[in-house]
Amino acid sequence: MLLGLALIGVWAQQSGPRPPFTIGVSNGFIGSEWRVQMLDDMRVVNEAYKQQGLTRDLVIQSANVDVAGQINQIRNLVLRRVNGIIINPNSQSGLNAAIRDAVRAGVRVVSVDQEVSAPEAINVTIDQKEWAKISMRWLAETLGGKGNIVIINGIAGHPANEARYEGVKEVLAQYPGIQVLNVSNADWDQAKGQEVMSRLIASYPNIDGVWSQDGMAEGALRALLAANLPRLPVMAGEARAGYLRLWAEAKRRYPDFKSFGVCNPPGVGASGLKVMVRLLQGKTLKAGVLQGPFKNTIYVPIPCQVSDATLGEALRQIQGKPDTYVLDGIITDEQADAYFR
Repeated sequence: MLLGLALIGVWAQQSGPRPPFTIGVSNGFIGSEWRVQMLDDMRVVNEAYKQQGLTRDLVIQSANVDVAGQINQIRNLVLRRVNGIIINPNSQSGLNAAIRDAVRAGVRVVSVDQEVSAPEAINVTIDQKEWAKISMRWLAETLGGKGNIVIINGIAGHPANEARYEGVKEVLAQYPGIQVLNVSNADWDQAKGQEVMSRLIASYPNIDGVWSQDGMAEGALRALLAANLPRLPVMAGEARAGYLRLWAEAKRRYPDFKSFGVCNPPGVGASGLKVMVRLLQGKTLKAGVLQGPFKNTIYVPIPCQVSDATLGEALRQIQGKPDTYVLDGIITDEQADAYFR
């Protein structure tokens, strides 16, 4: 395997990438519709690049795999002589050796949605910690800085989940009057979110607030509505069509119900594709663009927030969209160009 990668590295260094570029995608988790929308966004943007003669069809490897399985995805893409690989990683550091081998073989690597620590990679993502801090600040302030809350997290150990929970804890440290009754994981799965919330309702009759990550909030709100509580707790939810519609239904039943959602754009994968194409064209990033804990991250804008005041407009935006649709955002070509010299 290493000999094969070395030979490909020699080939890449000799010829250099020329358009149309072949770009691979390693997606190691398919348990959410968010990932489906991410891949669809990438295909749409790639089609425009194909029309310009810049890329070929994306080579997509998408399956539920562990870290070892995603390493195999990356290696398989290198052996297929792709020019670049876009990864949505299952681990912050577990893929580092495979990323290093790919780059040594002449393949550019961009990680999207979640940050990896490999210095050879460039991360293109929203600031996941700040994403969580925005909604946690809203929850804390709406509660007046006091009360009992529960937290429903995603998949333990995944980079985005860990960054988000760190953000939540940083905000909570500023509000000693808020007591966390329970922290559970529901794996970014709506059904598990409903199951976990049902258990929490049964265990804690005095919940004042709920903080949930995207993919699970609709399930959690369904459990709250099914419980026929005298009042609903304040809830940090999500900017997903199904949740937004259920939020409106909850307000009809409980006019005082308050919620909030921060957009986590599946279009970050397509934003990463725009950065990848420019890297393959030989463009150089401007000084100071790379940020984050590993100094290898481009933070793209968080495109929107939904509050009770803007819920009506958000509902208009999702007309005709399936419940799984997430309010989205992809950086423009001008924004992508602005990262480069």
